[in-house]
Amino acid sequence: MLTPEVIATFFAASVLLGLAPGPDNLFVLSQSALHGRCAGLSVMLGLCTGLLVHTSAVAFGVAVVFQTSALAFSLLKYAGAAYLAWLAWGALRAPASTLPPGSTPAVSRWKLYRRGILMNVTNPKVSVFFLAFLPQFADPARGSVTVQMLLLGGLFIAATVLVFGAIALLAGTLGQWLARSARAQVILNRLAGLVFLGLALKLATAER
Repeated sequence: MLTPEVIATFFAASVLLGLAPGPDNLFVLSQSALHGRCAGLSVMLGLCTGLLVHTSAVAFGVAVVFQTSALAFSLLKYAGAAYLAWLAWGALRAPASTLPPGSTPAVSRWKLYRRGILMNVTNPKVSVFFLAFLPQFADPARGSVTVQMLLLGGLFIAATVLVFGAIALLAGTLGQWLARSARAQVILNRLAGLVFLGLALKLATAER
């Protein structure tokens, strides 16, 4: 249903968008450096699960609500900002402990996975972005637009896995080296807290 040219163009654009500095890749970067590669990959999977929600919303028209309703947009926006602010508070207060070589801070992969989902789903800008971006590559002449949207969303998620996975692996390697120093842990926690706080402020001040 999608031509090879459309697939190649859309995938390349998606990779470039994933590489551009933004809340999601900063989130993966900070968590990978702080907790290790597996933690970053768990966050990445959570973010991609959130993208499934946004893809379905756009494909079936739900995202239009967030584009047309200021109240719906604001409620979801402030819920996401409050959650990020709570994460920032926890990171800024987190203690440090010197770890033996080869170990990483204990953290629940499931918790990080859920964090990624919540961060992505509670960001209405993602739905609005998908609503603006995906239709540009869909054509009613090629068949069901809903099916095309779902396929495009799948391609976007594949590009996200590729880019964010690379970020998680690279940042995780750096994090393993830094984790042996209690001082480095304090710095990483503070940086993570500032990232969360910055993302919360950015989301809270986002306009439709």
